[in-house]
Amino acid sequence: MALSFFQNTFAGNPLDRASDRRGDADWLASRLASSESLGLALWNGKPFVEKTKEGGVQIAYLPAKLAGELAGGPERLLFMGLWKETAVFAVDLEGTSDPALGPLQGLGEFADLRQVALRLPDTDAAILATAKSMFEWRRRHQYCAACGQPSEPREGGWKRQCPACEAEHFPRTDPVVIMLAVHGDRCMVGRQEIWPKGMFSALAGFLEPGESIEEACARELAEEAGLKTVSVRYHSTQPWPYPSSLMIGLIAEVEDEDARPDQTELSEVRWFSRDEARALIRGEIPDTFCPQPMAIAHQLIKAWAFGES
Repeated sequence: MALSFFQNTFAGNPLDRASDRRGDADWLASRLASSESLGLALWNGKPFVEKTKEGGVQIAYLPAKLAGELAGGPERLLFMGLWKETAVFAVDLEGTSDPALGPLQGLGEFADLRQVALRLPDTDAAILATAKSMFEWRRRHQYCAACGQPSEPREGGWKRQCPACEAEHFPRTDPVVIMLAVHGDRCMVGRQEIWPKGMFSALAGFLEPGESIEEACARELAEEAGLKTVSVRYHSTQPWPYPSSLMIGLIAEVEDEDARPDQTELSEVRWFSRDEARALIRGEIPDTFCPQPMAIAHQLIKAWAFGES
């Protein structure tokens, strides 16, 4: 459910996460076995989707029981929550053999989430981003961080516990500040050398321990571009399942336009007027472009350029 004036791609998961049900193993087992429950699948991080008549794609739902059989146990199974009264589970498939050519043949296809995100209904994109983030966490945290022994899934996949030392481990979300620096009627974007030629974006960086959002914004702008931040305004946030970040979108007023790329994070910076930023959003500047609309960076530039922030 949307709780603010603006909702980014991957936000707005409509499922009731039903966290109070995660610890009830008998209830989860009964829901998994129910013919009314639904399942969805990811294979090596790619969601299982089907085409729609309108030319888009949507989640190719499976019977939850089939998802459970494909999982082969709790390790690769996740209780996603409830759609009204219907339980939804996800299965994490791995390996070199495409399940769409095997047990799921004729039911859909696996696709890269980045490539199909804008063709999916917003709610489907958000559900799949949640599943992808959780499975990425599972793959990276199969061993106890306290004693090094293998951990086991608990509470429908939302917790891992070490049977050796009983330490509990919960999913991580890494906060990232992403900010559009502005001065008067101009905004600044930068590029990294490794990016596609001509691509410019808002600056970003991970929030460090003991740091406020505003402090992280100011630090990143100073480190990467030599700019002093005067004030910071919040725009919106975006869950980003690569592997599991929360992008915190900001508009940062800076003291001047004396930007100096550090040549480590940034190789180049450019300032745009509002008219030029609008042209950038519309793809009208030759050999120069910004991230696509699914990215919060695009939405920050658009909001400032069109006076929506």
